[in-house]
Amino acid sequence: MRPSDEVAARRIGVLLVMHGALLMGFGLLLTRWLVKVPPFTSEDAVDRAFAAHRSAGWNSVTYWLSQLGNTHAVVLTAAVSVALLLLPVYGRLNREALFLGAAVALQSVVFLMVTAAVERARPDVAHLDVAPPTSSFPSGHTGAATALYGGLAVLVLLRFRGTWRFVPAAVLFTVPVLVAVARLYRGMHHPTDVLFGLLNGAGILLIMGRSLLPARARPQLPGQAGPDTSPGATAVTRHGRRAAVVVNPTVVDDALHDAIRRTLGRYGFQDVSWHRTTEEDPGNGAGRWAALRKPDLIVVCGGDGTVMACADGLAHSGVPVAVLPCGTGNLLARNLGYPVDPIAALVAALEGTTRPIDLGTADGDGISGARFAAMAGAGFDAAVVGDASSRMKAGIGWAAYLVSGVRHLRDPGMRLTLRLDDGPELGRRARMVLVGNVGTLQGGVPLLPDARPDDGLLDVVLLDPAGPLGWLRAATHVLSRPHHGRTPRPPGGGGRFADGALEYFTARRVEMTFERPQERELDGEPVGAGVRLVIEVDPGALLMQLPATSPTASSSTPANTGEPAALTGAHDGYGNARSADPRHHGRRTLGR
Repeated sequence: MRPSDEVAARRIGVLLVMHGALLMGFGLLLTRWLVKVPPFTSEDAVDRAFAAHRSAGWNSVTYWLSQLGNTHAVVLTAAVSVALLLLPVYGRLNREALFLGAAVALQSVVFLMVTAAVERARPDVAHLDVAPPTSSFPSGHTGAATALYGGLAVLVLLRFRGTWRFVPAAVLFTVPVLVAVARLYRGMHHPTDVLFGLLNGAGILLIMGRSLLPARARPQLPGQAGPDTSPGATAVTRHGRRAAVVVNPTVVDDALHDAIRRTLGRYGFQDVSWHRTTEEDPGNGAGRWAALRKPDLIVVCGGDGTVMACADGLAHSGVPVAVLPCGTGNLLARNLGYPVDPIAALVAALEGTTRPIDLGTADGDGISGARFAAMAGAGFDAAVVGDASSRMKAGIGWAAYLVSGVRHLRDPGMRLTLRLDDGPELGRRARMVLVGNVGTLQGGVPLLPDARPDDGLLDVVLLDPAGPLGWLRAATHVLSRPHHGRTPRPPGGGGRFADGALEYFTARRVEMTFERPQERELDGEPVGAGVRLVIEVDPGALLMQLPATSPTASSSTPANTGEPAALTGAHDGYGNARSADPRHHGRRTLGR
């Protein structure tokens, strides 16, 4: 087995265990507690409503729909599909065959594991099918249908071209939903049973797809078309330009190295220098050497840590920088709208536009003038990133932070003093304080939905949930908030939204003093424990080469004005002008 296959196998194994554990955990929580609280107490009413409206015609229709998720039908259809994919006439599709077959099989394994631990009776209505001896949670028919027909839909989208392919894909994606409704109608499951059946199948497809399907085969989004690799293809821009590439060799292999070189060549960069990071120099020196060559473009290949290390050497250099997401979190690249595939990101940048973004500068005990581009924080988030091992991050990616986060959920809170710009000192208690130049976390979680990397301001959030319900309410509030400029602002600029202890501020300078030493991090890199952290914004410090579809590229914030956007018409996301004046901080509170 090749090293890359071993990594993929380990990643699949860990993610499957996490996936099964999450389903099992919710099932146990549901059967032991949630069934006694709204809205879960209304599930039986849904089943009774279906039973009350049964008819001979619908009985027949739902019977055949239910059969689409039957074990025999799923196994037979999957076997035939895999056999067809393995025929030589269809080309080298071994990975696609493995993807489909493994998704169906592993969905069944997770289903059996969860039903063995979660005992839930069938709905108390007449059953139109013979009930199998397994638990009602989750729905096996729905999960199997999702893995099979959803997997076939993915393969249709990957293997064919043309808009016609969306029609069969849409039909295939609809089948699991119809199976779920049929199972409800026939009295075989509660609504949450079919919902988590869908999530089981979809989660398995996501794990197997990300691990097995080659990136080159994934459909590209509009505006992210790859380079023309046909014979005789010519660059669409002028030749003879100079580029410098900063590479983290631990995450960039020879194949990606060559692909970057070829892509730059096709876009007219004939003179390319390469600058490797090392353990002693994670990017600061490499970035400075790259800038000294006075190139037309600097390409940084790595994660947020590499970008952070390069930022000091590249700040105010006036040279456009493109970021290729090759690390674990890639928060900056994701927030700036780069595609997740490194070569697609490079192409999108080369065909994009140039815009300046802000940087943050951090000082404190043990820290002096350290720059960051995405986020900095102390407390829970710093403990999480510090505890996520490099080996785990290499194996399962940013999911390693979820594993680490579970271990730190019960960490004690901290007392701190917060001072924003020249305002008064504010005494606070929190589990975590986060200062963001950008606002979206992994998985698209909008923790700071009003944060913009080009507005001359930093956004701050303090999180202090009380117990498991506090975490749940805080997460619900964050996930339910609209992105960028659609959150209604309470009268007077403040207010209490729910029992979750989330408090928001904006400022140019944020000074934190902790009662006791706290773990701190900059762009996902631990910087040690300390009792003080001072962060200031450096407006427009880094010139970026951004995709044309980037939210920052299309921002109305004036570029290269010499003044922060906060003073030239930026808004706080509530339709009000965002001001850097400490008397006008956009403070929002989610209080306990």
